This record gives sequence, C-alpha cells and structure tokens, in this order.
Amino acid sequence: MNKISIRFYNNHEVRAVWSDDDSRWYYSATDVVRAINDETDYVKAGNYWRWLKKKLAAQGIQLVSDTHEFKLVGPDGKKRVADVMDDNGIQMLAKHYPNNRANEFLDWFTYSDNTIDGQSRKKAYDLFESGMLNKLEPGSIKCLQQIHGYIFGGLYDFAGQLRTKNISKGGFTFANCLYLTTTLHNIEMMPETTFDEIVSKYVEMNVAHPFMEGNGRSTRIWLDLMLKRSLKRCVDWSKIDKNDYLQAMRISVGDDSGIRRLLKEALTDKIDSREMFMKGIDYSYYYEQEDEA
Repeated sequence: MNKISIRFYNNHEVRAVWSDDDSRWYYSATDVVRAINDETDYVKAGNYWRWLKKKLAAQGIQLVSDTHEFKLVGPDGKKRVADVMDDNGIQMLAKHYPNNRANEFLDWFTYSDNTIDGQSRKKAYDLFESGMLNKLEPGSIKCLQQIHGYIFGGLYDFAGQLRTKNISKGGFTFANCLYLTTTLHNIEMMPETTFDEIVSKYVEMNVAHPFMEGNGRSTRIWLDLMLKRSLKRCVDWSKIDKNDYLQAMRISVGDDSGIRRLLKEALTDKIDSREMFMKGIDYSYYYEQEDEA
C-alpha cells in the first residue's frame, strides 16, 4: 500500500503519494492547481488542469508522470487514477503558469519564502524533526518561551522573550506588561489534567499574549503538548474553520464555550504523526494570514 501524505495550503489539501520505485513523493496535479487558483470546486479545478496540461503539451512541456499510476479518492468518494507530478514537475508548472499566482505556492512548497512568516514556518516544521518537543515541560512558561525562541530565533530580536510593552488587537488590550510576570505565574499554576482545565489554561494564555508577535502560532503548539501529555490527544487543526476559530477566540474572554466545542470536536489520537503536526503548522499560519479585501 502506498503512503499518502496531505499538507494544507490556505485551506486547500495537497495530496501526495510515495513511490517506493524511485523513492520520491508524487503530488496530485489537480490539488496543486486547486490550491494555486484558490478554487473550491473540484470539477472546475480538474477542468482547468486538463486545459493547462493540453496547452503546455502543445509547447512540448510534460509535467506529469507517465510511469506512475496512483489512485486518489475523488470528491464523490471513489478512487480514480490521478495525474501526479514530482518536485521538479511542480517547479516547472510554476515557471509556466499563466499568471503569477503560482509563485507564492512555490515558495510554500519549497520552503523558500524569505519573509519572516516563511522562514519561521520552516523552523516550525523543523521542530518535529529536532526532537526538542519531547524534552519540553508542557504547560510551563519556559516551554512556551522555548517554542517561541525556536520558531522566531534569528528573525525577531525578542524571540523567546516576554514583552515589556503593552499590546492590543482589534480594540482588545492584552495583559498589562507591568503585571505580566505575575499573570504568567498564575497561568502556569493552573491545573491541566482534564480537557476543560487545559482549554481554560490555553484561553488565559491567549489573553496574556506574552510576546510582541507570534503568540498564536507558539501557543497552539503549547496547547497540543498539554493535550498530548495529559489526554494522549492533540488537535487536528484542519477540522477547525479559520473564521469559526478566530471568532471563538475573540469571545473566549467572556465565554469560552465556542472554542471549547471546536477543539473537542477536532481531537485526534494521532499524537505522534508527523503529518498531523505539519498539517497543524500549515493551519496555524493560515489562521494568522490577513484575508484579502
């Protein structure tokens, strides 16, 4: 049975199948086009891909593999042979794409985005491989600082350091920096043995917002570590809609029932899955992206 991996680009899944014959991943061409075009309709994405493949073939450009026939599940639940391409095929596709929309996707795919978000995302991916997560003390402030320091080290001069200025967002002012040390100590002492206790601790940490930037991305990893240790669970973030999550977090200061429900419905026992962790990082960064007007 072939291994199948799924990553997410701006809420669009990009499926890949591992080939033991030549030891490489092959990616669904339709998924790639769907992600680049931000297309929600599988049929339209499929039609666009067939048009584009024919157009490029007329120019002598072949992107898909003729020697690999992998079956992927379609929107109707049935498995069908799908066009697939390897890393080189995707880079060639981006080079000949009819517009510039493929460039951002290629940066994400190759981890070559040189923005702070792009570089920190790459470092967040590396967290899993580094083994560092297994050495941290879940639920502690030091743990959260170490996560933040790893992801943003070399990108922000305050990586891993507690803020000394007040910050606000959307009209809401986070914990006063003058009392931040005391606030964080109180949060650290909160219990974390049950699901409800862990969510309460997570919500309080969001209110504290201990860093100048990168709070959400660091704290979601921190949350998963607590869930993993106490409940042998983590969050499948791909099951939580971006707008639902942001709205639930906004009102969690006064009513955390919304975020509690979203998190509970998305729990999974795949706590050691590399794919689940990478998916979580993809969604975490997706949550932080500003929606285009």
